[in-house]
Amino acid sequence: MATAWFPLWLTLKVALLATLGSGVVGILLALLIARSRLWLRDGLDGVIMLPMVLPPTVLGYYLIVVVGRNGMLGRWLYERFGVSLIFTWQGAVLAASIVSLPLIYKAARAAFEEVDPSLENAARLLGSGEAAVFLRVTLPLALRGIGAGLMLSFARAMGEFGATLMIAGNLPGRTQTLSIAIYDAVQAGDDHRAGLLSLLMSAVCITLLFLSGRLLRARHRA
Repeated sequence: MATAWFPLWLTLKVALLATLGSGVVGILLALLIARSRLWLRDGLDGVIMLPMVLPPTVLGYYLIVVVGRNGMLGRWLYERFGVSLIFTWQGAVLAASIVSLPLIYKAARAAFEEVDPSLENAARLLGSGEAAVFLRVTLPLALRGIGAGLMLSFARAMGEFGATLMIAGNLPGRTQTLSIAIYDAVQAGDDHRAGLLSLLMSAVCITLLFLSGRLLRARHRA
């Protein structure tokens, strides 16, 4: 059991940071696209949803091309700040953020589109600025849908494997998340450890799915 604690702790840390990152970006993108009438909104929607359909190895390859030591962004980060995301837990956070982004984006966009525009317009007529309208009207009405999306994103970030393995590697005690530790245990023939870690992962994900389902049902009843 002791060998499970580091992968579990690292997975929770990576998933939490990834959910925070993808949550901020996803909510802003969802609000922008839900409220805009730009002709390219469908194209942007397709780009944001790409991580849902791309094979994890393809996504991992793109990340290496962009943030690898010789990548377009990675070289600049290394030469300017001495930062390298390859084979680090920060790289795992980046991979998990990207794969979980579509879930929070889709949930937040649906929640924003269900908000009655007349309520927002009423707040504007009463003298509220756009920031106040968002914080006092739009966000509270969409909060349950956003909360459900964040839980799903957290669960997806916890289970991320392919892209994380490619960019962060499998370094026990450094970058080995729970899903990679399960793969490692299976490869080593350690069925007991693989089963224990799988049950641990399943329990956390089932709990999150249950809670997100409750939030979604509460939103539709409201």
